[in-house]
Amino acid sequence: SSGINAEWPLRPGDEEYLGVDAQFGGVDQRKIFMFAEKYLPLLGYKKRIHFMNAMIPGLTGDKMSSSEPDSKIDLIDPPSAVKKKINKAFCEPGNVTNNGLLSFSEYVIFPYLGEKEFEIKRKPEHGGDASYANFELLKEAYRTEAIYPLDLKNAVGGYINQLLAPIVKEFQSKELKKLSSQAYPVANTKGGKAAEPDRPVDISRVDIRVGKIIHIEPHPDADSLYVEKIDVGEAEPRTVISGLRNFVAQEKLDGALVAVVCNLKPANMRGIKSQGMLLCASDKDHTTVEVLTIAEGSKPGERITSDLFTQAPDTQLNPKKKIFEKVQSDLTTNDSLEVTYKGELLRTSAGPILAPSLVKAAIR
Repeated sequence: SSGINAEWPLRPGDEEYLGVDAQFGGVDQRKIFMFAEKYLPLLGYKKRIHFMNAMIPGLTGDKMSSSEPDSKIDLIDPPSAVKKKINKAFCEPGNVTNNGLLSFSEYVIFPYLGEKEFEIKRKPEHGGDASYANFELLKEAYRTEAIYPLDLKNAVGGYINQLLAPIVKEFQSKELKKLSSQAYPVANTKGGKAAEPDRPVDISRVDIRVGKIIHIEPHPDADSLYVEKIDVGEAEPRTVISGLRNFVAQEKLDGALVAVVCNLKPANMRGIKSQGMLLCASDKDHTTVEVLTIAEGSKPGERITSDLFTQAPDTQLNPKKKIFEKVQSDLTTNDSLEVTYKGELLRTSAGPILAPSLVKAAIR
């Protein structure tokens, strides 16, 4: 074996075939670029210019990838698409590693701002406005939770849309729209969405977050259901329908911190679309159901997971693959009332998730 990837001769050949003067890529492409610089001239072709930038995490917390649309911002994304991607971005409170929004701030927004300060606009009751002269100050403020995920998301989204506005406007011409469609044809997949990459089925694929119930009322058309508005760290609260009306008093849920599954496919429940599911502990007969207790100090939007399963969750679980159902079968409480997955504790940065009284209980 020569140790040369079979892709290498093809990629440099693209430079000649396409007639380009330069190629841009991440530092992970440096070996291919050096291969091109060495061998293209030996074949009688001109040497091209190569630009590289640092590898940064995508919005989902993993590597930014062209095959995963929600991991990146395209230059011609309209404001609505940018806002949607930013709102869905992986952004745990205080977590400054694998944080795509902080990486965007460091490598895109601060260079774009130049001498101007990075500004966060907030209502006085939420801490008031704040500004940061350099990235390290912003990073430290996020690490110490002086600013929260929603603060960062709103600011980053605003700056990105500001930066992209002239590009998006330029690409409204017929010629550039045609060029864009030829360069990036829409994949012919069902629903127009790229398939999720294959990966093991475990709890890392489930987006479980801390939520705070900010409003709750009985479902108008179902005696056993509540309709809740829950803050899960996004721009707007989610509407969630739960079947807790026969088990938990309304006043106990109002204002409570809860565990919410956020990447299930939205479902209509008696005429109202539910955008998530509350996780609860239940006995075998389903006669006793308890809302899980979230560690004090946890923040809405913070991810709940195990120390051994930290990969970014799926954008949306495919209901046909029964991923959540398979994970759910290994969720239970131990003798100490702690919620576990395959024996591993589920927790936030503030501590473990507990059931009030049920041991060896199923989590549903």
